[in-house]
Amino acid sequence: MHFSDLGLSPKVLSAVTDAGYTQPTPIQAGAIPHALQGKDVLGIAQTGTGKTAAFVLPMITRLEKGRARARMPRTLILEPTRELAAQVEENFTRYGKNHKLNVALLIGGVSFDDQERKLERGADVLIATPGRLLDHFERGKLLLTGVDILVIDEADRMLDMGFIPDIERICKLIPFTRQTLFFSATMPPEITKLTEQFLHAPVRVEVARAASTASTVTQRLVKSGSKPWDKRETLRRLIREEEDGLKNAIIFCNRKVEVSELFRSLVKHDFNAGALHGDMDQRARMTMLANFRDGKLQLLVASDVAARGLDIPDVSHVFNYDVPIHSEDYVHRIGRTGRAGRSGKSFTIATKSDTKYIDAIEKLIGQKIEWHDGDLSTVPVSDSEDDAPRRGRGAPRRAGRKDEGGRGRGRTSDKRSHPKHSDEETESALPGNPAADAAPAESEERRSRKDAIRGENAARKAHDDNRPQRDHRGGRHRHAEDDDKTVGFGDDVPAFMKIVAKV
Repeated sequence: MHFSDLGLSPKVLSAVTDAGYTQPTPIQAGAIPHALQGKDVLGIAQTGTGKTAAFVLPMITRLEKGRARARMPRTLILEPTRELAAQVEENFTRYGKNHKLNVALLIGGVSFDDQERKLERGADVLIATPGRLLDHFERGKLLLTGVDILVIDEADRMLDMGFIPDIERICKLIPFTRQTLFFSATMPPEITKLTEQFLHAPVRVEVARAASTASTVTQRLVKSGSKPWDKRETLRRLIREEEDGLKNAIIFCNRKVEVSELFRSLVKHDFNAGALHGDMDQRARMTMLANFRDGKLQLLVASDVAARGLDIPDVSHVFNYDVPIHSEDYVHRIGRTGRAGRSGKSFTIATKSDTKYIDAIEKLIGQKIEWHDGDLSTVPVSDSEDDAPRRGRGAPRRAGRKDEGGRGRGRTSDKRSHPKHSDEETESALPGNPAADAAPAESEERRSRKDAIRGENAARKAHDDNRPQRDHRGGRHRHAEDDDKTVGFGDDVPAFMKIVAKV
């Protein structure tokens, strides 16, 4: 089958041909004809199979007729993260180059004013994260009564990030007669209930078993001790072992603080690495992704913000520095490699406390994952994990997150105390850090300052010992030996209590 057999318009076919594509992927071949007919579509396919083009191409074809009005977009695409939203915008730029479509992108980290100006001009396509979309609606800058096509992309990620109440609210603001295109890589029971609520007689297009992994990805588990320095050493060893075939790699961590620590460690050991997590501002995140795509960075240490749908087609390796808490995240993480028929490798570093999470992953994907160099039974007892709960190791909180659209949801602080051991891989040890170069001089100055402080404290203590103590009831200073001889206020009766009351 070719794209010309799907019913797309000549302008769209021309853009697809210019992009170098001739044959659609299975999800595209199954979804595009039904989308062009205006039917609701439920698309289920593993990540990296071309779901984005499956809704972008028919949308552009249908938008050739009609014109957008101010503040009333004609179509709406909801994405869970800023990066995915920006990537969809790039697809409209690529495939809609023969059309004059106004595309508005509503995401956090960008000025409201710039986004409002785009809405005022009229948007044929509105791409948004749920939080920022509702922010504009509540400001009175957006009307959704003109939306003809609604796309909910990465629905399982929406569920995981707590966006379902926002999506339910948004759907009530859109006409009931809309067409809905619903895409997800996995179908947990909550998502099934969601489709029953939002879709009307949908055409189900399932090109792979839900939660399956691509056959082009070689998966391995790697044993490690539980200490942070053990895991970092294991990761560095893996990277060096794969050096010949490693073009680039994404390294996933469960927590943002671990992303920062591991990034500093890799840079200290002379690896070409960058970092990506949700606390970075939008410009820094997009710059980091662009540098990784362009080959300026070989390693990208990231949180799960990079696990869903990012179109970096030629990633050779994925390293799971932490075993994901939710087994569905494993499918998305390793889906960053082995895309578009290419081969890829994934390595998951596991400790003894990760056993139940590995079992859940293997149950989800329906296969056993081979061990790279012996299973956890070969890890020495002295290196095994203490019986501390997973919560204490800093597992990410699933509730109370700040969404990618910039709306707070009862956030919990991610500030935790760090181990007091002397880790050689601290930020101050980075090459070229002025603090590291000035360490000896600072130590001498610090010792002098401490001596001065000790002397000052000793003098203050001697002075305080000679001062009268304050009574625990809040009275004036008096010597301790007089406390037992004083009755009431004594001679210190306040003046206001001596005023004669008028009868």
